[in-house]
Amino acid sequence: MSIAAKILARRAKLAPAETKDVIVEQDLPIPMPDGIVLLANHYAPQGLGDRPTVLIRSVYTDRTKGGALSRLIAERGFHVVVVSGRGTCGSGGTLTPFVSEHDDGLAIVAWLRKQPWFTGELGTFGQSYNGYAQWAIAAEAGPELRAITTSLIGSNAYDLLYPGGAMALELCLAWISMVAHQEKPVAAYLSSMMLAGKKRAEAAGRLPLTEADTIAIGTPAPHWRDWLAHPDADDPWWAPGDHSQAVSSVDAPNHLVSGWDDIALPALLRDYQALRKAGREPYLTIGPWQHWDAELSMTALRESLAWLRAHLLKDESALRAAPVRIYVKGAEEWRDLPVYPPAEARPQRLYLQPNGGLGDDLPAQSAPDRYRFDPADPTPAVTGMSRLIGIPRKTGESVLAGRDDVLTYTGEPLPADLEVIGVPAAELHVTSSLAHTDFYVRVSDVAPSGAITHVSDALRRFAADQPIDGMVEIELAPVAHRFKRGHRIRVQVASAAYPRWDRNLGTGEPPATASAMRAADQQVHHAPNRPSAVLLPVC
Repeated sequence: MSIAAKILARRAKLAPAETKDVIVEQDLPIPMPDGIVLLANHYAPQGLGDRPTVLIRSVYTDRTKGGALSRLIAERGFHVVVVSGRGTCGSGGTLTPFVSEHDDGLAIVAWLRKQPWFTGELGTFGQSYNGYAQWAIAAEAGPELRAITTSLIGSNAYDLLYPGGAMALELCLAWISMVAHQEKPVAAYLSSMMLAGKKRAEAAGRLPLTEADTIAIGTPAPHWRDWLAHPDADDPWWAPGDHSQAVSSVDAPNHLVSGWDDIALPALLRDYQALRKAGREPYLTIGPWQHWDAELSMTALRESLAWLRAHLLKDESALRAAPVRIYVKGAEEWRDLPVYPPAEARPQRLYLQPNGGLGDDLPAQSAPDRYRFDPADPTPAVTGMSRLIGIPRKTGESVLAGRDDVLTYTGEPLPADLEVIGVPAAELHVTSSLAHTDFYVRVSDVAPSGAITHVSDALRRFAADQPIDGMVEIELAPVAHRFKRGHRIRVQVASAAYPRWDRNLGTGEPPATASAMRAADQQVHHAPNRPSAVLLPVC
């Protein structure tokens, strides 16, 4: 066992290894149907007899720099094959994220079937993009696929890159930057990512956005330009990257792991619900983490290994009894459940009131609240990605102080604890001067001290033939949160959360080429005949 593997196993609190003797075959060529050759490493545990195989497919440096992870999985009883995706870490071809994972993945499975050590029992492992690569083949990998572990990701590429129909600008710029620098030595990579932060901030403000890649990474990124050129969910270009329709036909048991502040959580939970609706019983773990948190990665590793051992080695010793484990923020406690959201969760409407109020009663007749959204000075995001990966900027409540393009509605102090577990939503009656605009809704927890805790939010992009005047519905991010007695619930409405999402320029021009801007005059109604509200799933 290497020192790195020991450290990683200790951090992840893994069960003891079955063997310390692992043979590594490096740079194994795997030919693809179109002639491209992908490279793989094979980690073979010794002295354990025939063992199942765990497949890891990655566009990151897992094969060339992630040997400790592959080794510790092998030490716990599996053959491990880690394959570098097209255009990464020595594999041939050009990086085509989300596009080639289906065909390449099935070709790799066909190659595995021909290996003398392959027993016909296969599991897949991986987080984030590597979890997406599992979804790409899960429905068609054949009877050999016995278990999957799709952590920190959903099955549809569009949902990740365009949540709510607007580009996840900070995420996309971070990803092209990370991939562009990742094959450098570790010290140089970290230095490049930190120095590139200012470039990413400059790139986010570039118009038109097509050329933002050259600012962020110094060269064009074809995938960045492809994403920008196809902003609509129903564009056939996204079809190769959308595996959501096949989720219900996946028989292999799955354990999905995420965090309440994970950028991919809404998409992951849609997959979870699709599996439940199809009669499957997936496991689900959600903790108090962001996408990049080390504790989330360590938990996903530990839970995934327990899952793979249970379904490939019939070792259920580390498998918990309850299929769902969630962390309830506010209560600061873990809770085991049979299903998420709990069956007892019921929607409770809180209506936006005149003068910034929020309550259970329908609002009195009143004039709408108004604000102007100017894309030249977009409303900033309160939350954001990590400092290393994301765009350096201020976050937290201070970024909204003094701005007049945010409407705030706050309820009275709660007379008792209120638990909200499920997927909140907003029903806003709005009028806009534009046909192309965004609405952003945020729910937060205000303590008696004045401290504010972010709970849930979402942005949705709207495009119409004429200026918007009616009710718009926005599904917010899933939650498990306890508002304590004496705390107040706050709802905020705006038209941007920049640079988490790209700003809506208001013209309806394609985001890849648009540079002209139009300000939007927005109205949010709160009247008996036009009652705007948020719906909280209360337990």
